[in-house]
Amino acid sequence: MSFLDHIRSCNAHDLGGFLPFRIGAERVGWVRPEAADVLLRLGDAFVQNGEGLGLAAHIAGFEDRSKALADGAAALVAAGIAPRLRGELYGITNAWGRPPLAALDRGAVPAFGVRAYGVHVNGWRRTADGDIELWLGRRAADKAVAPGKLDNMVAGGQPIGLSLIENMIKESAEEADVPEALARSARPVGCIAYVMEQDEGLKPDVMFCYDLEVPADFTPANTDGEIESFHLASARDAARIVAETDDFKFNVNLVVTDFLIRHGLLDPDAEPDYAEIVAGLRGAPVPE
Repeated sequence: MSFLDHIRSCNAHDLGGFLPFRIGAERVGWVRPEAADVLLRLGDAFVQNGEGLGLAAHIAGFEDRSKALADGAAALVAAGIAPRLRGELYGITNAWGRPPLAALDRGAVPAFGVRAYGVHVNGWRRTADGDIELWLGRRAADKAVAPGKLDNMVAGGQPIGLSLIENMIKESAEEADVPEALARSARPVGCIAYVMEQDEGLKPDVMFCYDLEVPADFTPANTDGEIESFHLASARDAARIVAETDDFKFNVNLVVTDFLIRHGLLDPDAEPDYAEIVAGLRGAPVPE
């Protein structure tokens, strides 16, 4: 196991097993052939579009597109292709900051292979000796994804209708009981991109990262049941966990690695894969 292994794992995919999914002329996602077959049987909302699948031309406007996608998501769940719906809507867009073309339930996002966004907060503090410690959460055992794995202090998907800062403040309160005034002091420090194939479909995800330096007397406390416990880890221990184990949730390995790089805690003289790691965190191809 290594830092680069985690980046490769998060970018393992084969688009040869997927068909492009379009809204109008814009390719917004990727679907497996079996999912396309289910959607094409629904009626006239989904049509063959060149070598792929798309919404029919008469399905125009945000509301109509969202309704068609909701019907499609329900059909994929009934067919056992998508997991249960989550009741949380994500916006479909190919670039951050563009108006969403439609909304789609979070549970069906991988089945349609559309880009999802999220926020991750590194909660950290400096010891009296100047060393860096990170607050790490352990995910609840009943979580659908990565139960029992280690996580960032705060992390969550980006729902439609909220800005990143609004979502970061909301998730900070729910997951770690961070007061709003403290959450607002978090610094945006960049984003991480990856494309990962899973049983549910394709995940072309972007994670917006924040660093939140917390005072010595702050202890996070979960309020939504998604984290079962928190503990402090030295940056050295966090680096060892990433480099030697699979204890973190798959994409959190990338967020912690990025934190280590930005804080000068990963040495390019000591880490032979340093350049490939830095490029891989931004979605660049990682050589084998």
